Amino acid sequence: MIDFSKLRLNSRDPIYQQIVDFVKREIIKKNAVDGDELPSRRELAFILDINPNTVQKAYKQMEDEGFIITGNNVRSIIQLDDETYGKIERELTVSLVREFINSARESGLSYERVISLLGQLWDENK
Repeated sequence: MIDFSKLRLNSRDPIYQQIVDFVKREIIKKNAVDGDELPSRRELAFILDINPNTVQKAYKQMEDEGFIITGNNVRSIIQLDDETYGKIERELTVSLVREFINSARESGLSYERVISLLGQLWDENK
């Protein structure tokens, strides 16, 4: 089961979206795999000290995106196939790279300088 105590909520992003993004990151890090159960909505609301309706909204979004399922009177479980995993991985990668690009641009770095540094640092941190 995912350790939601590691989720640090911020005041910048909607809480339900932070929950969704956290679950996606846990999937990519292999801390959550196909068949893992999620806490009930009430349990997660208690863990995060938030409104259960917020958790419901997060679970609904994850169901709509197709990576959790909820049966009748059962906990929600992670449901992954290669296509869904790939979609989540691409989404998180694009988001991370966009944040980096925006930060580099705001810092006045040129494309050439960024690419040069990426090449150098990539090899240094293997």
